[in-house]
Amino acid sequence: MTSWTTRTAFPAGRSAEGLLRVSPEGDLVVPSSAADRETAHALTVETLRAAGLGANDRVVVALNNDGEPVGSPIAKAAVDVGKAGASVGARGRMRLHSALEGVGATALITTPTGAMDFLARLHLEFLLDPLDLELRHIFLVGEIPSPNACAQLASEFEASVRELYADPYLGVPIAYRAPSDAALTPTRDGLLGLAPPGKDAVLDAPYPEGLAELVVTPAWHSTLGGTTLRTGQAVRLAGGEQGIPAPEHTIGEHVQIRGRWVSLPKVAAALTRIDGLSHWELRIRREGTLDAAALHVTFNRDTLIKNPMWKSRIAQALYALTPVSIDVVVEPEAREDRRPPTVTDERGHHLGRDRAELS
Repeated sequence: MTSWTTRTAFPAGRSAEGLLRVSPEGDLVVPSSAADRETAHALTVETLRAAGLGANDRVVVALNNDGEPVGSPIAKAAVDVGKAGASVGARGRMRLHSALEGVGATALITTPTGAMDFLARLHLEFLLDPLDLELRHIFLVGEIPSPNACAQLASEFEASVRELYADPYLGVPIAYRAPSDAALTPTRDGLLGLAPPGKDAVLDAPYPEGLAELVVTPAWHSTLGGTTLRTGQAVRLAGGEQGIPAPEHTIGEHVQIRGRWVSLPKVAAALTRIDGLSHWELRIRREGTLDAAALHVTFNRDTLIKNPMWKSRIAQALYALTPVSIDVVVEPEAREDRRPPTVTDERGHHLGRDRAELS
């Protein structure tokens, strides 16, 4: 019998063996055996090749490797497809430019906002022509792109742009699509599906109208093979679709900021230890190229509003929780009445925390 789980309910990893993939918050520990790693490598090779990476390509992967070794395995797989591969991490944009030139890269694999920020800085700060890099391919992974981002990147770099869909638990690219495609193309059958947010049942195509959550079914994995994993990524279906659209929204107790999953229950737990808070609101926006997050806090006493130590305590609590930079904004007026925390996603990505309510 297949079991279902979410990031919040993912089983503890204290008994996990082998190479472990650990989320920055430490609450998601995913094991992988030697056979799992071989299959993950083969899947990544298949996905990159199917997405258009060629035998003559030289690849630079600019993705985070903080506890979640995503960039290095993709670079290793790129070597089996093309001529060269390097994982340089999410470094500063000028250093990324130097790495691309030093490698003689023809392909860049990065996040959508990373690619757009790189392009903006080439123009505005470095006064460099994107065409001078002679990139043939740009592969975007790990985030929901802004509208028209793929088209702008393709035009500015005169490169083929493809989205890669990576399993958010294992970090393995398992599907891809061109900007002109309405749906993702899974690398193999049975890896990716859709489910109602509030019901543990995989939908059959053609899909009904309504909100649906992407689920991954890693039958190839020695530990997770019998589990259906809710991704927290969602799409609005018009009805009648045969394929799986790329995610446009997120749902559940985690919100995605700068390609990282931030746990709202963990934020709440950290803030309950700080006396004097009557309300907090997490606001996320994407003005320009990158995501920005701010925690707006309301105190119940005037004496705390201008107390720098209290603001610093909140900032340190967030810093201990996630590598994502979250500003702390103190509201100018105190309120004694306690209110539930809220999330305001000005990007339009996060639809809500309660799956049952959303369904």
